[in-house]
Amino acid sequence: MEKNERRTGTVSRGIRCPIIRQGDDLAEIVTTSVLEAAKSDGFEIRDRDVISVTESIVARSQGNYASVDAIAEDVRTKLGGETIGVIFPILSRNRFAICLRGIAKGAKKIVLMLSYPSDEVGNHLLTLDQVDEAGVNPYSDVLSLAKYRELFGENKHEFTGVDYVAYYEELIRSCGADVEIVFANHAEAILKYTKNVLVASIHTRERMKRILKNAGAERVYGLDDIMNAPVNGSGCNEKYGLLGSNKSTEDTVKLFPRECKSLVLDIQGRILKETGKHVEVMVYGDGAFKDPQGKIWELADPVVSPAFTDGLIGTPNELKLKYLADNDFKDLSGEALKEAISKSIREKDGNLVGNMASQGTTPRQLTDLIGSLCDLTSGSGDKGTPVVLVQGYFDNFTAE
Repeated sequence: MEKNERRTGTVSRGIRCPIIRQGDDLAEIVTTSVLEAAKSDGFEIRDRDVISVTESIVARSQGNYASVDAIAEDVRTKLGGETIGVIFPILSRNRFAICLRGIAKGAKKIVLMLSYPSDEVGNHLLTLDQVDEAGVNPYSDVLSLAKYRELFGENKHEFTGVDYVAYYEELIRSCGADVEIVFANHAEAILKYTKNVLVASIHTRERMKRILKNAGAERVYGLDDIMNAPVNGSGCNEKYGLLGSNKSTEDTVKLFPRECKSLVLDIQGRILKETGKHVEVMVYGDGAFKDPQGKIWELADPVVSPAFTDGLIGTPNELKLKYLADNDFKDLSGEALKEAISKSIREKDGNLVGNMASQGTTPRQLTDLIGSLCDLTSGSGDKGTPVVLVQGYFDNFTAE
C-alpha cells in the first residue's frame, strides 16, 4: 500500500478549558484539557509539540491581585506622596488606567508626561502628518496641554474612540489629585516640574531610570518597582511589579504571574507520564507584532513568555527554501528540486548564522515567535481557549 505524503505543517489549536479560579490545580486542568481535546478531535500528541498557557489564568490560579489602595500606599511610601512625575505611560484603559488610579491616590499632584505622536507600543495620540503640519519637532519640543490643544485639538483613538489625554486627566482628578499634562520625548523634561519620578514605560524603563538619575532626579522608580512586594497581604510580582498587569475589577488589578517555571515543568511531566511524549510547555502573554492599520505593536507585557521549558531556548535554525530554489538549485525542478532541497535541510549546519541561505528567516527567540502565534490564536476576548497546542512547529520540509 502506498504511503500517503504528509500535507500539513504547523498547526495551532485553541484548547477550551474550564474557567480558572484561585487555588485551582492548573497543571492538572491544562493536562486534562489537552488530552480530552486530542481524544475528542482525533489527533495525537507528538514529541516536541508545544503547550502554551496564557499568563492570565496562571496569575488567576495564583490569586495574584492587588487593589488600587495597595498601589497607592506603595507609591506614597516610595515617592513621597507630594508631586510625582509619571512619564511615558502607554495609552490603555485595560493596562494602565487602573494603575494610574492607584498612582494618583498616592500623590497630591501628578505631572503626566506623554510621549508623542505615540506611546512606545504604537498607540497614537497623533499622526506624524499632524506633527509635521504643525511644524513641531517631537525630538526636542515640550508642549503644554494648552499648546497641544491649540495645535491638535481633540484626538480620539481610531479603534477605542477615546481621547486618552482627556481620559487620563479626568481619571487623575477623580482620585483627588491635581494634574498637569505635558508632552515630550526626553525624560529629563520632567525634572522642570518635580524631582520625584515614576517611569511608566515598559521596554525602555531601565534607560529612562538611568537618564533621570544622572540628570539629578531625587527619587526614581519604575512600574516594575511598584507592587514588587506584598502590601497589606496583596499579591505582587518580585521581578516585574505592575508591569504586565491588567484591570480585573474597578478597584483591582491582576498582576503578571509570579514564578511559574515549576508549572511548565509539571505539565511537561504529566504529559510524558500520560502519553510517553516529550512536549515543550510555556506561559505566554502579549505577542509581539505590528498592526499596520492601528499601528500598535501589541507587546504591553514586559516579556512574551515569563516561563518555558528548556527545549524552547534559542532561535530558529532554518534555511530559506526560496533562496535555495532561486540560487543553489535554479536549474532543477520537480522531484529533482524537491530532493536537492530536502538533502540541504538534512545536512544543514547546527548554526546557520551568517549563511546566505538562511537570510530572510525570522531572527527572533523561539518563545517570542511561538508566543505571538498563541496570542493570535487564543485572542483576548470570549473564545475560551486560554491554552494553545502548537504541533509541527519544529518540523521542516523533510518531515513525514
